[in-house]
Amino acid sequence: QVQLVESGGGLVQPGGSLRLACAASGSAFVINAMGWYRQASGKERELVATITRVGTANYVDSVKGRFTISRDNANYTVFLQMNSLKPEDTAVYFCNAKYGVGFQSWGQGTQVTVSS
Repeated sequence: QVQLVESGGGLVQPGGSLRLACAASGSAFVINAMGWYRQASGKERELVATITRVGTANYVDSVKGRFTISRDNANYTVFLQMNSLKPEDTAVYFCNAKYGVGFQSWGQGTQVTVSS
């Protein structure tokens, strides 16, 4: 199994930046793709960004050009650099890891609030 722990959330003003981190442990060496999802209050969880083991990244259109996902395979960690944050980015952000055939793990979530 894979365990995920997120960090780096908080309160930031519009236009500001935050960097989220997600550290994997357990059988982290089996992880293939990792990603970030978010869930705003009263809304469904949505995909934000994903990155494969070899570094291929994909983003939801609403964050393209503002967010950057990266990965440190040696330390089983994935990052999400969020710039030019907007109030609509406010949500709980969850880390996700996919491994094996059809297996996945979720982190506990970290709150990101963008407000003046």
